[in-house]
Amino acid sequence: MRSVPPSEASYDRMRLRQWARGTARSAGIERRDLLRLVAAASVAAPLAGLAAPAHAASAAAAPGIVKPLPPEVFTVRGTNAETNFAALRSTGLLTPAERFFVRNHTVTPRIEAAGWRLRVWGDGLGGPAVEFTYDELRALPSVTRTAFVECAGNARSYYTAQQGQQVSGTAWTLGAIGTARWRGVRLADVLRRAGITRHAVDVLPRGLDDEVVSDGINLGHVRRPLPVAKALDDVLLAYEMNGEPLPPDHGHPVRLIVPSWIGIANIKWVGDIEVSARPLVSPWNTGLYRLFGPGYPAEGSAPLTRQTLKSAFELAPDAEFPAHRRQVLTGRSWSGGAPVRTVEISTDGGTRWRRARLRDEPRSGSWVRWSADWVPGARGPAVLLARATDRSGRVQPDVTAHNTQGYLFDAVVRHQVRVV
Repeated sequence: MRSVPPSEASYDRMRLRQWARGTARSAGIERRDLLRLVAAASVAAPLAGLAAPAHAASAAAAPGIVKPLPPEVFTVRGTNAETNFAALRSTGLLTPAERFFVRNHTVTPRIEAAGWRLRVWGDGLGGPAVEFTYDELRALPSVTRTAFVECAGNARSYYTAQQGQQVSGTAWTLGAIGTARWRGVRLADVLRRAGITRHAVDVLPRGLDDEVVSDGINLGHVRRPLPVAKALDDVLLAYEMNGEPLPPDHGHPVRLIVPSWIGIANIKWVGDIEVSARPLVSPWNTGLYRLFGPGYPAEGSAPLTRQTLKSAFELAPDAEFPAHRRQVLTGRSWSGGAPVRTVEISTDGGTRWRRARLRDEPRSGSWVRWSADWVPGARGPAVLLARATDRSGRVQPDVTAHNTQGYLFDAVVRHQVRVV
């Protein structure tokens, strides 16, 4: 068990604690679970590190991350490592494991595949618990899926930097996302082999990383319920990433891949899965990963599921361009709702827009690369904008509705550059 540093402050801890107590009473939750719900309000630290640009990142490794974190590729944010978007320009559609962002609640565990077991249990099964070894899982029919994994707080810092609003949590820019080709077993196949019944309501995967302790209260292992409908749809128990066994930081030996859903649903280092005939709760679908604020009910929104629509230039902050010389701007856009249909860019702060060239066939659950020519004019500061439209008709807005934990920022990001 490993502790995480307590929050320095809380934007409205009392309101969330009151809400958690009310939720616990109405749901008949036991005292130990009540404490976990109440503590959930204290997990997210206030937004920090906003002023530090990505290219100024320290070369020091983040606590508990195994792989190297060169500063030209990553910005260390507490126990996490954000990919600097400029570092993706030289990569293809897939993000190499060595450039894939890391979201850790504690530290990366080192788990040997030979001794690993997956236990599937609960009153949503028709019989006793069932265990699978690593070799038994790999012997089942496999599927391969290209999908992005993105933290729900990706782009959180722009609530403050761009909209002047206070939020709490890790100050991600746009690099808390990566796309990989995942190979594994359908979660549906494993659940059916374990004897899931028609009475099952929720499925709760649980990670084998250290238990999370905040403000002296043990929240337990990271876990978040999935509705059975999603669990039986397109979810993978993945054991390979881009054709290689999962690296330690990305879930070895086995992790969940939940296409298009927020990152917390994609539990790493899975050790057991509870199948329940009743709705399940955890701190990660109650006090966290809901939307709170003036525009939402007192109990918050429904638990977050699908990711939203975003675009990013493959440029460092404050990048410089020579005046009157042709440039090729590149970037990526993605949506959790539907494949990206079009991408537009503006090089004059939003006065005029034009189409970018798509470099990939848009697909559900993946991003698309794009490019556009630009001949910078007058010397001085300039603002580049990119906005995507997906096939559902959704367009990136100018402003994202505020929520106090800074989730699902999807507004067009103003990328500051300089013409020299």
